[in-house]
Amino acid sequence: MRTSDVGGGAGGESLTPPIPSDWKIPDFRIDADGDWYDEGVQITHPGVLANLRGNLRRDADGYFIQTRVRIPVRVDDAPFAVLRVERRDDGLQVSLNDGSEERLDPATLRLGPGEIPYATVKQGAFEARFNRAAAWQLLQLADYEKIRRAW
Repeated sequence: MRTSDVGGGAGGESLTPPIPSDWKIPDFRIDADGDWYDEGVQITHPGVLANLRGNLRRDADGYFIQTRVRIPVRVDDAPFAVLRVERRDDGLQVSLNDGSEERLDPATLRLGPGEIPYATVKQGAFEARFNRAAAWQLLQLADYEKIRRAW
């Protein structure tokens, strides 16, 4: 158990009851498409997915869910996926695989391996990988005339 998993009581004792010895930590994984798995079985229940995605955290040691204990989450690529890109007002709006929508900050766009676009989402807390349809939509929205003038 990590020191950060121990509670902050006086003298450093845990504020939570001890974990039973027969309790097993889930084996969570997020695949390259942003789908969640527990021990190789895809998690599809909308409420469970919303809870997991809403409680996902990241620090220097990696991704995790914090409950009574820290539950590590293996992430194959990026924890979120961009499913749709569209022009709204004077910017771009992305739809993410958790059902949320947010404004895309073009300064966070980058190309990863295989020329796959990525962007920062969730107020800069996470990275999202563009699925094929969203990458195509982004390409269609590119203003090549502005790019040509910049060169």
